[in-house]
Amino acid sequence: MHDITDIERRGVPGVFVASSVFVDAAQQQGEALGFQPPRVFVEHPIQDRTDDEMRTIAEKAVETLVERLTAG
Repeated sequence: MHDITDIERRGVPGVFVASSVFVDAAQQQGEALGFQPPRVFVEHPIQDRTDDEMRTIAEKAVETLVERLTAG
């Protein structure tokens, strides 16, 4: 959350991406930082996934990522 906050404050559009187990933590961290960036949550867990599994997760998320990144 700190990274995306810093990136956005520098004028570079971004989207916060994390696995679904971090929804509540991201909300709380955003509130503490005073910034609620666009977010996309993917299925959990990520660790120990094969390359093919990670591609599938990314393919499922990419449309939403682009939408959040380009939303005005």
